[in-house]
Amino acid sequence: MILNVVVEDQTYPITVPDEIVTEAGDFFMKLDRDMDKGWQMSRDWVDHPNQEQRCQIIGDRMLTAMHNENARMIVLLSAYVLARVPGVTAIRIDTNGEMLETELVTG
Repeated sequence: MILNVVVEDQTYPITVPDEIVTEAGDFFMKLDRDMDKGWQMSRDWVDHPNQEQRCQIIGDRMLTAMHNENARMIVLLSAYVLARVPGVTAIRIDTNGEMLETELVTG
């Protein structure tokens, strides 16, 4: 599977092996448990992030992983998005400090 990660004018096609999407369930559950506690999304505190907001949070974490050149984490975070949002083809990550502006592209 491929998730296109769009940052500013660059598109990074992240190849995610199918087995990671199916076998990383424990990692995905840990991410969800962390987000179940609420999350600071830019200027807003969100008590119970919905699925889109969770993917926006993951997008923010992808930026950090990209900055730190952590390729494994980028693949795992991409796998989370692919597993949680059927039909997603890309995530456009906002880099202006507005996590809520990050968008998922389907279809």
